[in-house]
Amino acid sequence: MCDYSLHAVASRPARTGDKLMSTKFPLTVTRGFAAEDDPRVAVCVLPGTELAFEKEVEFEGTFFRKKIHAAVARFRTVDTDNPNLHHDALEFPDGQIVLLTNLVPGQRATVLQLPAIPLYEREPAAEQPAETGTFFVIR
Repeated sequence: MCDYSLHAVASRPARTGDKLMSTKFPLTVTRGFAAEDDPRVAVCVLPGTELAFEKEVEFEGTFFRKKIHAAVARFRTVDTDNPNLHHDALEFPDGQIVLLTNLVPGQRATVLQLPAIPLYEREPAAEQPAETGTFFVIR
């Protein structure tokens, strides 16, 4: 997904193996991911995508930068019921969630795995009536 504030920025979906960089996009109030080789295009990441960073992740705290003592994260969305908030976030192995817009620019990550998406929706199994009938005893 790409956050609501990136709708005016060119974008493309993430692919497995993409080398991404956290960045602040020009003429926007948000940060996100861009490909290292094309920093003007936002790379949209689906919830469930797994990312590996080059080093421990840094983000902007209330008064100073903070560091997450992890280099892997899973992309997710938060506060989707409020259209006026940022939704894109990273969840770390310890359960901590950091908004993507709070990441310090310039951090590099690799897309390890995209989420599984079913090719089709399965029909719920129809209730099968219990078999009844006549039983024969063979002697």
